[in-house]
Amino acid sequence: MAQGAIVHVYNRGNNREKIFYDKQDYRAFLYRLGLALGFTEKELNQEKLLSIPYSRIRITDMKKNNFKLHAFCLMPNHFHLIIEQLGDVSISKFISKVCTSYAMYVNKKYKRVGHVFQDQFKSVLVEDNPQLMWLFDYIHTNPVKDGLVDHPSKHEWSSFSELTGKRKLPIICTDLHVKDAP
Repeated sequence: MAQGAIVHVYNRGNNREKIFYDKQDYRAFLYRLGLALGFTEKELNQEKLLSIPYSRIRITDMKKNNFKLHAFCLMPNHFHLIIEQLGDVSISKFISKVCTSYAMYVNKKYKRVGHVFQDQFKSVLVEDNPQLMWLFDYIHTNPVKDGLVDHPSKHEWSSFSELTGKRKLPIICTDLHVKDAP
């Protein structure tokens, strides 16, 4: 992907198994996202949803202003992200760092070995505003469709509350506009 690209990134657990077992797992993933976005441990630990009490995570050389995270939804066995690439660092490098670090965390915490994710992540380029609007709806209604909650606002592990102004996680950038294709 190129600078300025907005991409829907998603991945699921190996054999469709869970990748998030408890709240600490969700926070650990979001924490890694924050580090990869260039936030400091101090900045992330100021937010309950992003904080983890002890970290040996080593996501290095990622600076702010390489990416913007516009939306996320973490489900028990998969995740969705809408990411904008701002610099020369590829989205592939960004997601690889997050997923590799998270897989190491899961394997260590649950005393397991092997793949956590089914395959390499998938990505789809967002080409216009109608696609973007559909995508925001799709990922934020995912917990409702799967029967986890009865309204997107009740799923703590998505950016729906940022979009409605009810929460303000620093890792989410709500300023977004895709130019329509000619």
